[in-house]
Amino acid sequence: MTTTLALPAATRRLGTSSLEVGAVSYGCWRFAGTPVGEAREKVLAAVELGMTLVDTADIYGFDGAAGFGAAEALLGEVLASTPGLRERIVLATKGGIRPPVPYDQSPEYLVAACRASLERLGVDQVDLYQVHRPDLLAHPADLAAALMALVGDGLVREVGVSNFTRAQTDALVAHLGFPVVTTQPELSALCLDPITDGTLDDALRDGRTPLAWSPLGGGRLGTGVAATDDRTSAVHAELDRIAAEHGSTRAAVALAWVLAHPSGPVPIVGTQQVDRLAELATATSVQLDRADWYAVLVASRGEPMP
Repeated sequence: MTTTLALPAATRRLGTSSLEVGAVSYGCWRFAGTPVGEAREKVLAAVELGMTLVDTADIYGFDGAAGFGAAEALLGEVLASTPGLRERIVLATKGGIRPPVPYDQSPEYLVAACRASLERLGVDQVDLYQVHRPDLLAHPADLAAALMALVGDGLVREVGVSNFTRAQTDALVAHLGFPVVTTQPELSALCLDPITDGTLDDALRDGRTPLAWSPLGGGRLGTGVAATDDRTSAVHAELDRIAAEHGSTRAAVALAWVLAHPSGPVPIVGTQQVDRLAELATATSVQLDRADWYAVLVASRGEPMP
């Protein structure tokens, strides 16, 4: 009896929406500060490779003192200078972080933050707007009201959450008149929390798509990167073994490992090297074995499965 898992689908739907995106997506958290021409090259390369979800946020580019909105503004310049690009992508951004507060999801601020994002991006609507990190002082009913206003005014097509706990997501959903289509947790072979804390189980139950940030463990699972601790070394060993068997690379296998979960995660990659994008795009052609997937999990856990 075979234990081979199915190859990842080339595209994935965002929750219950009609939005279809590539199995791997492109993130702009390292995007700011790049000349427009280079930025355009990166985005176009990603889109040509099937990474049609382009994910950014108003906080990307902020260095602690300046740069708030810089990544959005740069992406807006890329869109403005590249006819037809907007129609080829699913455009996603996030808001709700307000330095130095640090979080503000009052209806007044969140609506204003979204409008400011649209202005920087040079668009009338974003396809996906996610609340970036939960504001512990925001009542979920007030947050829901803000999101419903953004959708009702046509500024936002679909909504999601990022770094929310299961309970925080449920509390928001209880007050919304439409689904939360995405959740964006940190997820990689070195960050198993969404697998063990129920986040991915909830996504399966509710038809919500996980968008996995830092799917290469902050670069620690990159091809050719040296391990700095025993746990990472153990995960490297399993990923490298599988990569050798498949004629692939460590980074591609690490993404394939995320893609293999039945909740259908979409890993967000943020490399600034075009050749690395091509490598990472090959993750969809890596067909993992069930035993190998668990071998990576066990290496990360540091102990056998019960």
